[in-house]
Amino acid sequence: QVQLVESGGGLVQAGGSLRLSCAASGRIFSLDVMGWYRQAPGKQRELVAAITSGGSTNYADSVKGRFTISRDDAKNTVYLQMNSLKPEDTAVYYCNKERKSYPKYNYWGQGTQVTVSS
Repeated sequence: QVQLVESGGGLVQAGGSLRLSCAASGRIFSLDVMGWYRQAPGKQRELVAAITSGGSTNYADSVKGRFTISRDDAKNTVYLQMNSLKPEDTAVYYCNKERKSYPKYNYWGQGTQVTVSS
């Protein structure tokens, strides 16, 4: 069973930075799309950023220019660098590992809390 363990969350003032890490218990394969999602209280979980093994990235419009996703397959780790944080970035951030081709799978981490104070 794959485990994804997030770390790096915490409390930060608006304008500050945080770096989230997601360590996978098994290998990150070339067909895996690694992503970060977030869920704020009373809201649905939303995609923040995703990255393929080839380095193609996809960002939510609300974080473009402020957040950067990266992956190190040799270390089985994915990162999310968050700069210029805003109070509206406050949420639980979840790491995701998904493969859309056979054999399909979709794994989630337990989440890490990010709180941005104004």
